[in-house]
Amino acid sequence: MPLEVELQPPGFRSREQADSRPNIVVGLINNMPDSALEATEAQFTALLRAASHTHSVRLRCASLAGVPRASEAQEIIAARYWKLGDLLDSNPDALIVTGTEPKKPSLEDEPYWQQLAMVIDHAAHRTISTVFSCLAAHAAVLHLDGIRRQRLSAKRFGVFQQTIPSDHALMRGIGAVLHTPHSRWNDVPRDILVRSGYVILSDSHASGVDAFFRQQESLLVMLQGHPEYESRTLLKEYQRDVSRFVCGEYPEYPALPANYFDTPSCELLDEFERSLKSRAFDDPVAAFPFVRLAGSIKNNWSKQAIQIYGNWLDFIAGRKAVC
Repeated sequence: MPLEVELQPPGFRSREQADSRPNIVVGLINNMPDSALEATEAQFTALLRAASHTHSVRLRCASLAGVPRASEAQEIIAARYWKLGDLLDSNPDALIVTGTEPKKPSLEDEPYWQQLAMVIDHAAHRTISTVFSCLAAHAAVLHLDGIRRQRLSAKRFGVFQQTIPSDHALMRGIGAVLHTPHSRWNDVPRDILVRSGYVILSDSHASGVDAFFRQQESLLVMLQGHPEYESRTLLKEYQRDVSRFVCGEYPEYPALPANYFDTPSCELLDEFERSLKSRAFDDPVAAFPFVRLAGSIKNNWSKQAIQIYGNWLDFIAGRKAVC
């Protein structure tokens, strides 16, 4: 079935004008930084399109007004995105809420915190289900249960194998092992989540908790990983981290993403690091071997991500059918 990306209709004012067609309406609240705004929208659009199967899905995008934006990103949002209040008033069946790159030590000090807290409350009481991605998951457990994320000693970065301790319908058809990309500096510990009533969907010793949920009025799904990532997303992030090291933003050279590059690629990157540190490049950022690396990446997570989001859409459709 087709997925339709739906722009805000002119003159939309209130929930009384909400569309009652028998579709699944998903609101994507895309808070990623300007550099990743369009890529994140494209990733989730492609993922939901592939996962929709027999469902007709309408996708409405919005963004928190408090996220700092340059003029180009503001123009994109003004042209294609719903105003957040109007999106929520349209009563979408489900939400996907992304994180952004934090600037403050505490999430409550971020300029968008009050608006994000309002979105979390709306999700908990007025959606069938909501997926909170990465920082948004950390914000949700903080707002709902006072669970504070903890800074990791090193960036959790790479593709990790997860075990699946829950037989929840979201994990139907995944198999014994789930592969998920991660890219984060913070973590919420398993024991605290379980004590607070969350159910673990997937985790591993190497990555910590990957996905977890709580079912109350809404099914709230928290993802510390990024199943929506495209094949080259971690490569782009690694290239960005190397550039930050070159520019002096990072004091230490970034570690390779785990379980992502093959052996020849790791050897190539080791040689690049040695050459960079010996000042062999006039322009080390331009010398980064992106094209050579990109051709070697094996994507072992996207099929499972499509299955999970297909299960999610099935869950939403099933709940709509009995309402």
